[in-house]
Amino acid sequence: MMPNVTRGDRMPGLVSYLVGGGRHNEHTEPHLVAGDHALMAWYDDAELSVDNAKAIARHLDRPRTAMGVEVKGGHVWHASLSLRAEEGIRTDQEWAAIAQDFVSAMGFDDNDGTKAPCRWVAIRHGLSQAGNDHVHIAVNLVREDGTKASTHLDYQRAQNAARALEVKYGLEQLESTKGERATRGYSPAEQSRVEERSALMAQRKYEQHAARIGGEQPEWHRLDPKERQARITAEVRLNAPRNDLARSVRAAAGASENEAEFVRRLRRSGVLVRPRFAEGTTDVITGYSVATRPTKGDRPIWYGGGQMGRDLTLPRLREGWPDTPTGATDAAAEWQAAGRGRRPVAPGREMREPDPELWQRHTEEVGQLREQLRSIPLDDRDTWSTVARQTAAAFAAWSNAVEETPGDLAEASDALAKSAQTYRRPVKRQRAGRVAMSGATMLLASVARGGQGTAAQLAMLRQLMNLSQAVYDAAKAAGEARQAANVEAAVRERVMNVRRQLEAMPAPAAAMSTTAPTSTATATPPKVDRSAIVDASVQEALDKMQRAEEQRNKTTGSPVPPQVEPARPRTTTKPGADRGPER
Repeated sequence: MMPNVTRGDRMPGLVSYLVGGGRHNEHTEPHLVAGDHALMAWYDDAELSVDNAKAIARHLDRPRTAMGVEVKGGHVWHASLSLRAEEGIRTDQEWAAIAQDFVSAMGFDDNDGTKAPCRWVAIRHGLSQAGNDHVHIAVNLVREDGTKASTHLDYQRAQNAARALEVKYGLEQLESTKGERATRGYSPAEQSRVEERSALMAQRKYEQHAARIGGEQPEWHRLDPKERQARITAEVRLNAPRNDLARSVRAAAGASENEAEFVRRLRRSGVLVRPRFAEGTTDVITGYSVATRPTKGDRPIWYGGGQMGRDLTLPRLREGWPDTPTGATDAAAEWQAAGRGRRPVAPGREMREPDPELWQRHTEEVGQLREQLRSIPLDDRDTWSTVARQTAAAFAAWSNAVEETPGDLAEASDALAKSAQTYRRPVKRQRAGRVAMSGATMLLASVARGGQGTAAQLAMLRQLMNLSQAVYDAAKAAGEARQAANVEAAVRERVMNVRRQLEAMPAPAAAMSTTAPTSTATATPPKVDRSAIVDASVQEALDKMQRAEEQRNKTTGSPVPPQVEPARPRTTTKPGADRGPER
């Protein structure tokens, strides 16, 4: 369950939107499912009208307007609780219980009898455009007695309440919370640009596919709308500018032996680079931003490392490179040259063609890394997030080298990168396989400029598939079923497509002899406790829901709203002849 919390100061506007047709006319049969006792006594589950929306907003706003209380940041607290489309549709009764428990967990009811309750309402108006069942909850933060409800850490409390609801009602648990990882979302403007670009890419790929297979194929605009939308949706993630930049950064970082080389490789890939200096200095770099080269007349759109991925912040990237005074000085010089648009200070190995004989050596090293990882517990989150990041970097470098538009290799990289998006930095530095993976990523980044042919690439691909299988085993053992399914699809479908294409290409006889032996044996994964992990904050929300439910069962709410006394006008007293110190 995903809670989305917003604040505002216009209750009539919010309720009218929830009752209205929506931005894309997607709202159907808006009706109440829960609310304070007075509202539920006045309204049933019939469809609400515009007049009903105005009346509900006046009722909710009454404590604030009568007492003249102002709340910093807005008195209207709004949350939408949404389920994935795959979880199906819940009944009104189930949503009513969920909304009531959510309000209790947030402390907007009488807070175990210690405060006056807030007025609130829960409205349901059909599925979202993506097919997700959801409910909207609107709360007036001014309580019945004129006091203000606390919104301290309300975003975190809403997340804890959602995790408690997942446990109580048997909903699908959010894997990213249990795995302590998450990817970045998109702003509405960015999402709109991505969807527009994805529609063009989906049409181009469909037309190319139709021309390749021949025969009578329907034109793009004559396709079934559901099939056309499915093709566009499949392109959304691949064609986000932020994802393109993330793959470039990830590939450059994975192929580099130090920070200075990373800056040079990043610039060599064609992206714009801008360092962020510590305040008052020009040689202490604390972060960076990248952007694609804009078309003439446009301005570049910059993304910081943390905006592209939690594993792409500069402190996280530096964990994989040696920390020496000389290295810091060289890196600062390269960052300064990048910020000023000057040539690289000291070009390094990124300018040289790699020795073809390195393919066999690095392929064997990656195979040895896989054997070493067999002894790593599958619940060692720090190690496996590092392995996922390095494997994703290898696929990203390969994609940047050979794919004109993001394809199978790019999608495999994106799927594996999700396992690297951990909230916290590793407690200890994880350098397992850093040298082997750096060499492999460096070779794959140069595939388009030469190498030892398809046989060597196939050998490397098999070893990367073994590493991907290991990441899949770790995600599955940790109970992260959705992420495990994403990795499995990336390996079985996308990477296998690449393998078939390589096998179909003619390979030079000389290259065949360099194929390294690979081991495809899979270690038996150790048993890991997959039970739901309920931490103290989630347990506290569960206890609060239970107490509120017991209290509701003991008492019967009144259909008559509490009397709200208007605020008295303030009067000032001035000293006169009969009062004051001069009396």
